[in-house]
Amino acid sequence: MSTPSRRSGPTPLEFLEDHVLVFDGGMATMLYQKGVFLNSCFDELNLSRPSMVQEVHRAYIQAGAEAVETNTFGANRYKLQGFGFQDKVSEINRAGARLAREAAESRAWVAGSIGPLGLRIEPWGPTSVEEAEAAFREQAQALLEGGVDFFVLETFTDLNEIHQAIKAVRGLCPLPVIAQMTIEEDGNSLYGTAPEVFTRRLDEWGADVVGINCSVGPQVMLECLERMVKLTSRPVSAQPNAGRPRSVDGRNLYLCSPEYMASYARKFVQAGAKVVGGCCGTTPEHVKAMKSAIRALRPAHVAVEISLPAEQRVEVHPVDRARKSLLAAGLVKGRLVTSVEITPPKGFDTSRVMAGAKMLKGAGVDAINIPDGPRASARMSAQALAVILEQQVGIETVLHYCCRDRNLLGMQSDLLGAAALGLKNLLIITGDPPKMGDYPDATAVFDVDSIGLTNMVTRLNHGLDLGGSPFAPPTAFLVGVGANPGALEMDHELRRFQYKVEAGAEFAITQPVFDVKQLRSFLKRVEEFRIPIVAGIWPLTSLRNAEFMNNEVPGVHVADEIMERMRRADSQGKAREEGVTIARETVQEVRDLVQGIQVSAPFGRFQTALEVLEGVIPRAV
Repeated sequence: MSTPSRRSGPTPLEFLEDHVLVFDGGMATMLYQKGVFLNSCFDELNLSRPSMVQEVHRAYIQAGAEAVETNTFGANRYKLQGFGFQDKVSEINRAGARLAREAAESRAWVAGSIGPLGLRIEPWGPTSVEEAEAAFREQAQALLEGGVDFFVLETFTDLNEIHQAIKAVRGLCPLPVIAQMTIEEDGNSLYGTAPEVFTRRLDEWGADVVGINCSVGPQVMLECLERMVKLTSRPVSAQPNAGRPRSVDGRNLYLCSPEYMASYARKFVQAGAKVVGGCCGTTPEHVKAMKSAIRALRPAHVAVEISLPAEQRVEVHPVDRARKSLLAAGLVKGRLVTSVEITPPKGFDTSRVMAGAKMLKGAGVDAINIPDGPRASARMSAQALAVILEQQVGIETVLHYCCRDRNLLGMQSDLLGAAALGLKNLLIITGDPPKMGDYPDATAVFDVDSIGLTNMVTRLNHGLDLGGSPFAPPTAFLVGVGANPGALEMDHELRRFQYKVEAGAEFAITQPVFDVKQLRSFLKRVEEFRIPIVAGIWPLTSLRNAEFMNNEVPGVHVADEIMERMRRADSQGKAREEGVTIARETVQEVRDLVQGIQVSAPFGRFQTALEVLEGVIPRAV
């Protein structure tokens, strides 16, 4: 099939010099109305139901749309993979562009629609910016081959991700680019990026039109638009939803009438928008009303402010590491620090834990480590227990914080609250999946892993939230991460350790050490990263406990000679005593290799932990 020719005459940018460009509305909305299920791959319909897709394009053009978007919003390899169509990226995008081109003929421009990849990219996820740019480039190349007039990058929440999309298109062709973020009710992006930030960034990165679309209705979008137009000399676009969706008889419906949308289309243009249209819930009837409402209007001229808004002029000075906490000061000075791990109770009675913490503090232990849902078990909030111990016992805690149970925004809220409550030391871990714990049917979030969360905490420590907006004073967390000297895939473990350090890790705590030779080898290989290492020590309580640690705890290897010692001791009824002896010997053997010792208190046996630390802390019994 030959590629349809692009529309002749003025370019979209030339048209915008004296006119308002009216876009179409929601493609998915119309396909849904035609009976396509929400969990279907709408992009693949370019191949299996091309006539249906063209019907939608023609309906919008008939209603007065001067530009139609291709049905390719989610047609990147990562989103298509979820439907098994990852090998049809080029085919689906080329078809989408051709269908729109044929429907438009010479009556409308065709915009190649590109949406987010549907995954986290660095620094929040494992997908690199290079991989993201390559995925966008693959999609843009196919749209280009299909005959689009320009590109619209839309519904992005992450500035870093839309930057890769802009780079991908710019690396292929000089066609115009409309770059649109999506916002929440407060006018900021989902990550909290303010219009004052993303408008300027999109301008700097070379977007020809800077805009916002989706997620909110016309009123919120107008308020955001009024902030944006003062910040850029480039044309500005606005494509709101037809309000918030409502569930009516099992169907999602958008209730803003065409007349209401039309009234706001006029307000958008009067505020300075040069591109208007609709997103989810908008139909040809909405577009027809909007086109009629702005027919006689010309874009308003708005003076652009060149000064930074006050909130962008906040001076933030990160807290020096040694001043973050007593634990941090000890690590910086090179003193061997000690901590004991206390698991939160399964109920809310903290009396036993409080008594144990007081005993540990009196013995001279530096800090209490508090796991966050260890082994995916349901226990009292680790953060709540940390606050109780710090405020009522007066001992510092190391709060384990895992990525399993909260999304990225929830994590940021939690950690800002932890800072306000006075918590200072974090151990950031990815976390065990629910299937390992008490409730295997529970759901997990895993919005990011420990590397992404370390990046986020480092930003908070520099006074920057997820969206890049500054705040003061910054948080002052001492950032710890996990390390696994016994990892089966050591090269992979070392790469992740490097990424954690680059993300801002300031110390690491190892998995329980039962093989000192293995620890020595690991320490040698991470020496270049120059962060303090704290050795994890677990006093074995029985032969069964030793077998469990050796066979069922990922990354833990109990040396053969230790297993044999535990077998002999078990036969004599002295397994617990032998476990303490082994742990004490391990502490003495590693104390000159590491910067700290963390001892677990298995089954809440705090006295056992102190026995292991005998000779390490001055007052241990």
